[in-house]
Amino acid sequence: MEKSKKSKVTRDQIKELIYFARFIKPYTTQFVLGLVLLFFSSVIVMAFPYLAGELADIATGKSKLHLTLNQVGGILLLILILQGIVSYVRVILFTIFSEKSMADVRVALYQKLITLPVVFYDKNRVGELISRITADVDQLQQVLSVTMAEFIRQILILIVGVTLLLISSPRLSLLMLATFPLIVIAAFFFGRFIRKLSKERQEKLAATNTVVDETLQTIHTVKSFTNEWFEFGRYRDKIQEVVQTALHLAKYRASFGSFVIVVLFGGIFFLLWFGARMVQDGTMTVGQLVAFIAYTMFIGGAIGSLGNFYTTIVSAIGGTERIRDILNHEVEVSTVRHTDRPAVSGNIRFDAVTFSYPTRSDVPVLKGINMEIAAGNKIALVGTSGAGKSTIAQLLLRFYEPTGGAILLDDRNISTMPLESYRSVLGLVPQEVILFGGTIRENILYGNPDATDEQLIEAAKQANAWDFIASFPEGLETRVGERGIKLSGGQRQRIAIARAILRDPKILILDEATSSLDAESERVVQEALDNLMQGRTSVIIAHRLATIKEVDCIYVIEHGQVIERGTHEELASIPDGAYSSFAKLQFDTSE
Repeated sequence: MEKSKKSKVTRDQIKELIYFARFIKPYTTQFVLGLVLLFFSSVIVMAFPYLAGELADIATGKSKLHLTLNQVGGILLLILILQGIVSYVRVILFTIFSEKSMADVRVALYQKLITLPVVFYDKNRVGELISRITADVDQLQQVLSVTMAEFIRQILILIVGVTLLLISSPRLSLLMLATFPLIVIAAFFFGRFIRKLSKERQEKLAATNTVVDETLQTIHTVKSFTNEWFEFGRYRDKIQEVVQTALHLAKYRASFGSFVIVVLFGGIFFLLWFGARMVQDGTMTVGQLVAFIAYTMFIGGAIGSLGNFYTTIVSAIGGTERIRDILNHEVEVSTVRHTDRPAVSGNIRFDAVTFSYPTRSDVPVLKGINMEIAAGNKIALVGTSGAGKSTIAQLLLRFYEPTGGAILLDDRNISTMPLESYRSVLGLVPQEVILFGGTIRENILYGNPDATDEQLIEAAKQANAWDFIASFPEGLETRVGERGIKLSGGQRQRIAIARAILRDPKILILDEATSSLDAESERVVQEALDNLMQGRTSVIIAHRLATIKEVDCIYVIEHGQVIERGTHEELASIPDGAYSSFAKLQFDTSE
């Protein structure tokens, strides 16, 4: 049983590697050419120790090549120039390979993130996701552009160097190779710990990004509560966790580095002593000893750097695992533009709908909701906070799927409809409008990117937004600032309404669209909303009952159930009814 489990894990890992290879495949030409040049430069660089030995033998009159010092110097200069050219082209090729392949990874990650369902974001914090698309990909890019190439280069130098040493000086070579297995075993041992700690460090670093993201997104709240000290302390504590993990990681890396230095350089000094005795005995020339020492230094450097490169590559594996976690998630929509809007009348029916949030499956939120909304009618959902009103809207938008019952559009279960097609007939005006940081034109056109200027301006007029837009010196080209901060709440709301008008939805959802506005802004926005709701099936979530007195039907929701339904007059006339209690409280207060 255990054996089959291990083989399954191996197969999964192979599948993930094959999946990840698709980002590299388009640039294999550059990668292969880079490897060829890497091999060539690694081989020709090994001529330096040999030529250095020849210089020593020429100087002592024991050279067998019959070359002059100037001729050997010229060959060395030629090799240097060739090495420089090859290295330049190799770096360019590996940069093209790494930059383009990692750009594809980033695009794929972003594409995946925006097509994942809302429940994914309930379980993952935005700061951590941003860290994956930035820090984790950066770490992988560093490996592909520099570390991997140098790792392969040092392996080639090691192989070529050892081969040449075994041919020229077998006795000294065998002594030198006695230290190699120890370093390989140590690299494997330390690599296991380093991989775990590197992954932990990346996760803690992602947590610091989450704090920054949350703080800056809610900076007005932070400042209004003068909680700068609290946020600073929270971030500082997270950074300290990163530092502690990094220091723990450094201990293992430093221990490995120290081990390599002691074994490697201790071995080199021993070889120098032994080689000097061979020269003294006449079994080796000075030039051969010089060449051997130079080769040994090359090999020693290769072995020493292999440990660092190996641990760096292993460190990146944690990042690739988190990247694959996202890329392997199942999406709910595609990023191919959808233009096929289905023809619907707009009849909606909730049939015994029950629901619990996936993150709180043990807590029922809706308990058998039954509602019918005729095409073109306006209904309102009323109730205390937490009653389930916004949840009904989110189910209608298919941000979540019901855990029981069904929602039907024109007698068709909406869960059977293609999601892009279904959502194309819906429009949403939320309570808190967050605009994109571009221009007013771009924000309104978000409802229909193909709309003409005439259609855009008409939508702005219907939304009672054109007057204030035209009053700005730059008009539609006015930049709204991050999240629309340069506009007032009422202005942002009217931009959102213009956007919804331009979308021309068959079904409209208004989620407390005027609850955060002052009386004057509410009057203007409500007039714009009335224009928007004309001829559309509208679902209105409201706290202010004055805004829904004219709707066709009001549903009072309490503890996830419909406890009353009817018009304003019908519900207000029920003695001790929930709606009449709301109405008395609000209208008496307003009077």
